[in-house]
Amino acid sequence: MDTIKLYLRSMKMLMRCQMEYPRSFLLNTLSQIIMQGGELFAVMLLIDRFQRIGQWQGKHILFFFGMMTITFYLVECFGRGISNFSPVVQSGALDTMLLRPRGILTQVCCYAVDPRRLGCIAIGIAALCTGSRACQIVWTLPKALLLLESIAGGFLLITALFMIEAVTCMHSVKSIEMVNVFTYGGRSTCQYPIDIYPGPLKIMFTVIAPFALTLHVPAAYILDMQILNLPGWAAFVTPLSGLVSFLIMYTVFQRSLKHYRSTGS
Repeated sequence: MDTIKLYLRSMKMLMRCQMEYPRSFLLNTLSQIIMQGGELFAVMLLIDRFQRIGQWQGKHILFFFGMMTITFYLVECFGRGISNFSPVVQSGALDTMLLRPRGILTQVCCYAVDPRRLGCIAIGIAALCTGSRACQIVWTLPKALLLLESIAGGFLLITALFMIEAVTCMHSVKSIEMVNVFTYGGRSTCQYPIDIYPGPLKIMFTVIAPFALTLHVPAAYILDMQILNLPGWAAFVTPLSGLVSFLIMYTVFQRSLKHYRSTGS
């Protein structure tokens, strides 16, 4: 509970710092909305041009887009310290954190917040609601809980993937761009259902970076459709792959700290 209180207090302080320059904040937020709105517009153009991709209609793809956008930008907003770990190492801030009587991951999460991403989350919510209405989803308690479970699992998965970059930074100081294949590349790829892609991409985003398990299988269940030939009940289990990924990377992260050497900053 103390950790949660510390995190919430840190988020409040960081938010207030961001709001000290309201015009700058509003312009930056507007730019984020325009950029993410452009991606949504591109998806809508694709939907209008092709109508259907495999078994999925445009309204289904809009729902997938909304789920991925909300999940990814929640991490970008509230887990900015993890997703932007390289400056923490380069500035020597990690050296300072090691001297404090708090967990390193907690301190890193409290290190930064990016409220500009709230505009992107709003775009995702709008896409999700529009897709839900177009698909005429009959929302039940199990479906609502599954949506929350899926977003939570996706949040943990994306955090775990950013932790790969954090681990590499401890050894190389600078971030390794190849990791972005799974993070930002995963976001762009998995805005669409996984079964429209060829085998190698299916394997990559089902086994290595399991976006398909945390987001797509639950989304298909909510839409009363099937994906990856999995039974309906599997939708309530597959989001746990995000938790498993996080626990694995958390263990790796803690072990890497033992081998960390100061940057000398």
